[in-house]
Amino acid sequence: MDWERVVNYGPVETVEGDREAAVLVPVITRADGEYLLFTKRADHLGEHPGQMSFPGGGREPDDDSLETTAKREALEEIGLDPEAAEIVGRLDDIPTVSNYAVRPFVARIPDAEYVPDEREVAEIAILSVAALTDRRNYESERRDHPFYDDIRVHYFRVDGYTVWGATGRMLVQFLELATDWRMPAEPDRVVDPDAEYPV
Repeated sequence: MDWERVVNYGPVETVEGDREAAVLVPVITRADGEYLLFTKRADHLGEHPGQMSFPGGGREPDDDSLETTAKREALEEIGLDPEAAEIVGRLDDIPTVSNYAVRPFVARIPDAEYVPDEREVAEIAILSVAALTDRRNYESERRDHPFYDDIRVHYFRVDGYTVWGATGRMLVQFLELATDWRMPAEPDRVVDPDAEYPV
C-alpha cells in the first residue's frame, strides 16, 4: 500500500452538516498483506441498520476534536484502545442522508481480537485489501437520489459482506489513494430512482 499518498493527501472537500461525525478507517497489517476492519451495524439501530460501516459516530460536546470522536467511538464499538490507533491521514468529509458531515481518519491498528459492543455492532468483519481491490468483487450503478441527485453507488462484495453507501464512497477514495486500484470510468448499470438496492 502507498502510505505516502495517504499521509500527504490534503482533503479537498470539507462538508458542513447539522451534525458532525467521524470514523476510523482502521488498517491492520498481516504477513499476507493489509486488511480493513469494518463493523456491521446492529439491526435495531434507527439509522442504517445492518449496514457495513467503519467504527465511528456523532461528535459529543466533550470531544475536543473530530479525531477524538473517531477514537472514542472505536473504543465504545470495538474496544480499540485510543492510544493504539496511529492516525496516518484523513479523507474528504462525506455528507450522509441522515444529515451528518462525516470525517474519515485513516489509522493503523494492532492485529488483535476486537469485541463488538452488541448495543451498536452486530459483527466485526476484517476484509483483505487484496479482495476489496479485486475487480470481480466490485460493481456500481448510477441513479437519481432524493438527497444526492445524480450519484454513483458503489458495492464491494467480499466474504459474504457488502460494503456500500457512505462507507463505500469512503472506501473508493481510500483504495485510490493507498493502492493502484481505480474506479472504472463507467458504472455497470443505470437504474431508476426507485430501484431497490442490490445488497
